Amino acid sequence: MFRRQHYIALGLVALLALVLLNLPQIATTRLKLALGSFFLPLFGLSSASQSIGQKVVDTAIPRAILLQQFDELQRTNQQLRLEVTQLQEAAGENARLRQQLLWQQRTPWKLRLARVTSRDPANWWRTFQIDVGTRHGITNDAPVLIVEGLVGRVQQTGYTHSQVALVGDPGCRVAVLVQETREQGIVVPGAATATDPTMTDLVYLPANSAVKAGQNLITSGLGGVFPKGIAVGVVVEFQPSDGDLHTTARVRLAVNTGRLEEVWVIAP
Repeated sequence: MFRRQHYIALGLVALLALVLLNLPQIATTRLKLALGSFFLPLFGLSSASQSIGQKVVDTAIPRAILLQQFDELQRTNQQLRLEVTQLQEAAGENARLRQQLLWQQRTPWKLRLARVTSRDPANWWRTFQIDVGTRHGITNDAPVLIVEGLVGRVQQTGYTHSQVALVGDPGCRVAVLVQETREQGIVVPGAATATDPTMTDLVYLPANSAVKAGQNLITSGLGGVFPKGIAVGVVVEFQPSDGDLHTTARVRLAVNTGRLEEVWVIAP
């Protein structure tokens, strides 16, 4: 069966060859053109594939160069992030200083701007250092404050730096006045100060004091250290005393000294 089909195929091929040989010249030419147009796209596709492959080979970059470029891009990205952070920090500082300068112009005191430069980890909530000293006209006991209120007093001066004792430190007792009742007392470290540095006690209030939670404390001007009228804090708790000559109130300070970056020092 297979041989028969083979013979038939050979016969057809021979017959086709005879037909092609006996075709007129014009018909033969047309047939060649038709066959050429059929195979031409295949030749073009092969050529295009070879061209694309050659371009890929020509444009391929060694892995070492790619890694080097990637490292350079990473360094550039990190540098740009650092610059953005610095610009944001500078913008925040400028905004704070603008607010402070506007406030300075309205105060009756001669103020010197200072930056907090260091803190003692063992005494973080009690003292810090500022970048002004005797060279800038700063003296011991000079009051230190910000827009929100009293910060403390200069405890020790150096030529270019000074140490500040903060409100709530045993070395910085403040004579105050209850703004609403005009009663006077002293702000000193309290039992809560050890766990919450923003809390202090108001002592030496009379036993029949009319002080209530929510009332404001300002410096009284007594004692010769702090001028009158600087905000100190707000009464948050008061328990009238039974039989004692004096009673105590719990006070939340106006200034959170743990967040300070710039302060003002009242010059003599």
